[in-house]
Amino acid sequence: MDFKKLAGLIPLLYAASVWAIEPFVIKDIRVEGIQRTEAGTVFSYLPVKVGDTLNDDQASAAIRALFATGFFKDVSLKADQGVLIVSVRERPSIASVEINGVKDFPKDQLRDNLKLVGLAEGRVLDKSALEKSEQELKRQYVARGKYGVSVKTTLTELERNRVAVSFNVVEGEVAKIRQINIVGNQAYSEEELLDMIKLTTPGFWSWASKNDQYSKQKLSADIETIRTFYLDSGYMEFSIDSTQVAISPDKKDIFITLNISEGPKYKISTVQVMGPQTVFSHEDIRKLIGLNPGDVFSRKAITASTQKITERFGDEGYAFANVNAAPEIDKEKHQVGFTFIVDPFQRVYIRRINVSGNTKTRDEVIRREFRQMESGWFATEKIKKSKQRVDRLGFFGAVNIETVPVQGTKDQMDLNVSVEEKSTGNLSVGAGISSTEGLVLTAGVSQSNLFGTGNTLSTQVNTSKVNEVYSVSYTNPYYTDDGVSRGFDVYKRTTNATQISVSQYTSQNIGGGVRFAVPLSEDQMIHYGLAAEQTTIGLTRLSPARFTDYINTFGSTTDNYIATIGWSRDDRDSAIYPTEGTVQRAFTEISLPSSSQLYSKWTYQHQWFTPVNRDITFMVNGEAGIANGYGGQILPFFKNFYAGGVGSVRGYDPSSLGPRDSNNYSLGGNKRVIGNAELLFPMPGFAKEKSVRLSMFLDGGAVYGDPTQVPASEGLRYSTGMAITWFSPVGPLKLSYGVPIGPQLQDKLQRFQFTLGTLF
Repeated sequence: MDFKKLAGLIPLLYAASVWAIEPFVIKDIRVEGIQRTEAGTVFSYLPVKVGDTLNDDQASAAIRALFATGFFKDVSLKADQGVLIVSVRERPSIASVEINGVKDFPKDQLRDNLKLVGLAEGRVLDKSALEKSEQELKRQYVARGKYGVSVKTTLTELERNRVAVSFNVVEGEVAKIRQINIVGNQAYSEEELLDMIKLTTPGFWSWASKNDQYSKQKLSADIETIRTFYLDSGYMEFSIDSTQVAISPDKKDIFITLNISEGPKYKISTVQVMGPQTVFSHEDIRKLIGLNPGDVFSRKAITASTQKITERFGDEGYAFANVNAAPEIDKEKHQVGFTFIVDPFQRVYIRRINVSGNTKTRDEVIRREFRQMESGWFATEKIKKSKQRVDRLGFFGAVNIETVPVQGTKDQMDLNVSVEEKSTGNLSVGAGISSTEGLVLTAGVSQSNLFGTGNTLSTQVNTSKVNEVYSVSYTNPYYTDDGVSRGFDVYKRTTNATQISVSQYTSQNIGGGVRFAVPLSEDQMIHYGLAAEQTTIGLTRLSPARFTDYINTFGSTTDNYIATIGWSRDDRDSAIYPTEGTVQRAFTEISLPSSSQLYSKWTYQHQWFTPVNRDITFMVNGEAGIANGYGGQILPFFKNFYAGGVGSVRGYDPSSLGPRDSNNYSLGGNKRVIGNAELLFPMPGFAKEKSVRLSMFLDGGAVYGDPTQVPASEGLRYSTGMAITWFSPVGPLKLSYGVPIGPQLQDKLQRFQFTLGTLF
């Protein structure tokens, strides 16, 4: 029954039956029947007052006004010797709202949603709000694919004209996509097209991705994926003729049918450029277009060419350059020609750069990373590079740059830079589980944005049974205005190798040094430094004979003066969540001739990121190192390379790869190679959440040393597995599970490894 229509008829019926009398002057007004509503509230809604002459029209208006409040389910008017008597029957108030049978949602969340449609404790019961509440509950479940949900409402009358509302929910099962059909495809098979989209029938991974559950948004995205594929493959007239979504009678199965029309494949006939010739000639612009006559039509190539031209003009200050690709279609020959119409408009320069959101970081820390200068011509590439450099600082969770035209001018623009501060202090805890060592812990403290200056101060305190470390490092990345950085390091390290799978010895290193980094370009730097270090070695009865020979030759305590020089290049798009770009590092460590020991170590690393698609990134990492003594001396054994564990070959005990001594302890070596290949992708179901990232990896590596050692201990070792990185509320958490491939009998394995850090 339509309650709204009924409410509209009631006052008319009362008006017709009660007021067929002579009008009268109201001497007083009395309200009867109210329990919760104040009499003053009724008086405030009445369109008449004492002293007014009441007639049929005013009476009807009074009844309509009181019904319109929603407080009453019955209203009547009476006259008694000049007194207007208003008799009402109040609607019941809601004493409680119970939701039973709910498992998928927090009940508080559902109650909050019901408040939005007008149903909550203390409110007057409204039938329309009750119906909306039922629909809202069903909508919540339908959005999760539970189309068979049922909601039954029960009203229990209580004393004092109150009512208890109960919703009894039967959630039902999630409807799964049982079949997806594509009709009308000829150039590509249905299997090829279905492989491109996310929606799928139930499979091995669908329990995590939920892609076997129908969603209108997901279907729209998949339709656009298919459309984009055809338009990028030459099918200019491609269209989706209809989309049919059917559900089984038991509401457990979904059937989707897409009817498409491919049309003919088009090729490019001509490519031309039109518009005024300013800083670029038409020939220069033509070189930026990635299409030539005879090529298959591609919307992606057209869009990319348009963007490339726009950005090229933007680099020269033409911020509002407009580029349109106008098609000329020949349907008979299935050809299309494009004329790129270019209008650069007016050249623009940057008036002011405004920085906001940096509650901790000083303005200068952000501004010194900018390559777009105030009062300089607008340059798209410089703005892009500026954003990239600020993002790579690692101080901010988000960096956004907005270009705003200056009112009253045509050639000026402001840059509004907004950042979101994030915690830059890090209290890190590392852990590993081994069948021989049990749980191994390490810890460190660092602050990469000290007092908002951009300077880094880090301390490490480690008192584990293997390593005892006390160190302090300080780095000023802008020691000079040109970007030369300077840093200092002071440390004391004690290593007890008798507790791990490394050949048995103890060492204590005390030292300090200074280091500099000089920028060569936007992405390249030269590094150099000088340090002094004193090393004291202790041996045990299990130490190999070569260690004893070394101590007999050089003594148990040595003093070294170490020079370092290196080169690095980093053009990643982000230091936190890279998706493309490379990192290269080459470093040399040489002990100076005045040192007790003469040696050199050379290392090189190359890391490469490339996007596979919008969500998946492929990473390849390669590392190589070689070390030797010089001047007739040998390499100190405590300067050897090691491999195994996190950071090299996961799945093996830390530092366990390579040559071994007679007790099957790792000796390390003077050569090391490491290779890692990794597919990085979002956690299924968390595609928009950048704080969680999964990966599948393949690691390989080896350490080589004295050829007289057991040959089987050397050689490449491989592992594969999965890892997860989560920037959790308590800090970055990294988990990995590595499975060694073809391990040898003497290899020591450690399949599960993790590190945990706490931000402050």
